[in-house]
Amino acid sequence: MLDAYSHELDGWTVSMETHPIALDAAFLFKGAPNDQCQAPHMGYVLKGKYGMRTADGVEEVYEAGDAFFVGPGHTPITFAGCEIVYFTRTEEANRELPVAAANMMKYMQEQGMQAPADQPSPQSGED
Repeated sequence: MLDAYSHELDGWTVSMETHPIALDAAFLFKGAPNDQCQAPHMGYVLKGKYGMRTADGVEEVYEAGDAFFVGPGHTPITFAGCEIVYFTRTEEANRELPVAAANMMKYMQEQGMQAPADQPSPQSGED
């Protein structure tokens, strides 16, 4: 469903993701304020297309070579084969993580997918 790597650098979480399937990932933030991600992100699309739906319902789609900024109040839309790198303040990323992780686990169980083995938190700075 997702190949992801994150690492914390001086108060910023740098995340690299590859999305093998297309997915409206709004469900990940169900239970967060307004059912949306509240962390701002800066990013760059390495391959394919990646989208965001903002709080006012506008959908922005970014293509390979596009840089983007999205403020609080959004949900992600992934396209099959997209690869992105994005930057989030670690404090804000960590506030969003519990809701998104719980919703991801629920989704994986509903889809009959195996959850990944426990690994050190990417934000901990451990390698």
